[in-house]
Amino acid sequence: MNLKTMEDKIWTLLESVTDPEIPVLTVVDMGVVREVKAHSAQGVEVVITPTYSGCPAMNTIEMEIKATLEHAGYGPVKVTTVLSPAWTTQWLSEAGRRKLEAYGIAPPVEGSLDKSALFAEEKQVPCPQCRSTHTRMVSQFGSTACKALYQCEDCLEPFDYFKCH
Repeated sequence: MNLKTMEDKIWTLLESVTDPEIPVLTVVDMGVVREVKAHSAQGVEVVITPTYSGCPAMNTIEMEIKATLEHAGYGPVKVTTVLSPAWTTQWLSEAGRRKLEAYGIAPPVEGSLDKSALFAEEKQVPCPQCRSTHTRMVSQFGSTACKALYQCEDCLEPFDYFKCH
């Protein structure tokens, strides 16, 4: 098998490795996997970038990547973490954004780092339950560091918002 075909198969396998904090997203959906390098006899290297430099899920993700690829016969597996360029929510796939919303987490609002505090305006985050934009931030920190807690003023449901960065 040539290296390109091997790398394509590895990418397909990585689509089954999920984020332990948001299990409906794969590491490919999230854009955490940056590169796959197949080195025939020397194994495989997977380059990842954490969503946050201190993300507690990264150790689990690294172990899952290694286990998945080694179980499929691609070994040894080396996982390399790179911090630059920093991960951004723009790396989320469209499929990942749809999965977040279906799971009840509002995906990041495009083209917007949260600068609202500078202009005293609230970000318009649509409710993933009823689609209303009549929502408010309850807390800058949600169930994990990468999410904020919002509540819909129409259906009154609380929901997480995947923060832009």
